[in-house]
Amino acid sequence: MPVRVKPAALASDLRLVLGQLMRRLRAEHTFSLTQGAVLGRLDREGSLSTVELAAAERVRPQSMGQTLAELESQGLIARRPHETDGRRTLIDLTDDGRRVLAEDRKRRIGWLAEAIDRELSAEEQETLDRAVALLARLAEL
Repeated sequence: MPVRVKPAALASDLRLVLGQLMRRLRAEHTFSLTQGAVLGRLDREGSLSTVELAAAERVRPQSMGQTLAELESQGLIARRPHETDGRRTLIDLTDDGRRVLAEDRKRRIGWLAEAIDRELSAEEQETLDRAVALLARLAEL
């Protein structure tokens, strides 16, 4: 009978390993993780307001405002009035934002895909594929 792993120990190990992986991926980033998350969300979901972005990324609207100001100063996003609600402003990716995001994704995915292919056996890659699905479920809680 398999030995049951203690959830607290597994959670601790997982936190450490994910932190290490995120630091390694950060080295491949063109911009901060928060900025990348915002650009990625705008790319996937389209125009959003500051409040919607803050809620989706689980940060305060003031913090999101700072991130958006940085992205706007780099020409990666643009603000425009909402079509029907003059009190709201929507955030859009610019063409430069899409280009920079695509280049950043290519660099990060390229490094990780190469490492997976080079360092993991076919069986380990299948295990990793199953683990990703489990991690995605945890991330949605």
